Amino acid sequence: MGAIEPLPSIPALAAGGATLSLSHVAKSFTAGAGAFVALEDFSISVAAGEFVAIVGSSGCGKSTLLRMLAGLETPDCGEIRADGAPVAGTSLDRGLIFQEHRLMPWLTVEQNVALALANIPGSRSEKQQLVQEHLALVGLAGFERAYPRQLSGGMAQRASIARGLVGRPRILLLDEPFGALDALTRSRMQDELQRIWQLERITMVLVTHDVEEAVFLADRVVVMTPRPGRIHSVAEIALARPRERTNAEFGEAKARILRVLGV
Repeated sequence: MGAIEPLPSIPALAAGGATLSLSHVAKSFTAGAGAFVALEDFSISVAAGEFVAIVGSSGCGKSTLLRMLAGLETPDCGEIRADGAPVAGTSLDRGLIFQEHRLMPWLTVEQNVALALANIPGSRSEKQQLVQEHLALVGLAGFERAYPRQLSGGMAQRASIARGLVGRPRILLLDEPFGALDALTRSRMQDELQRIWQLERITMVLVTHDVEEAVFLADRVVVMTPRPGRIHSVAEIALARPRERTNAEFGEAKARILRVLGV
């Protein structure tokens, strides 16, 4: 794939980012004859427009946390608020990009991306332009009328990323969004996500196993303990943007988090 052309401008359908706060949140699930605690006493505040990454071992509750932020799961106790209002169910202000693409197989790529704009004000031509711009952003220009079955796994995930971004949500929740992409495309998409975040200042919460990705994108990296998931520590990433993966300060920040994780 050739170089991804940057977007000259994207109409702001959202008024910047929104705050998030979690206070003493806990979540358990039943498994067989017993139950297990996925999250325990999880508290954090995220400023409007902040980019926070969450890292930890498999099974520590990272994806469960993201689903609660999206309103797809409810905590057993504690409280989650977005811009001061309790999170109760899903909202157009909170977009979610899953690990799997979850495209509708009977719709074309452009129709799948346009689904995110169905309940957002704007003319048909304005929405169509947004869809085209975001497909170009993720390297899918020319595949607008393809169906998911005609795409590779990486291409399908890029379509999902475009769908998550096109509606300009005030909070974007990302659950390993680049895990299905090849290394080069993943790096490019990290660059583009950083650029879009700097432009729009959407509040972003990223769940990832990739510490380098977390350091490249986030203002703060939350390191979680193994199950039950709690906050072990929070690392401030005080690196200038745009960030360079090869400089010494970047390497030091990455090494510091890896040491906390015991790697």
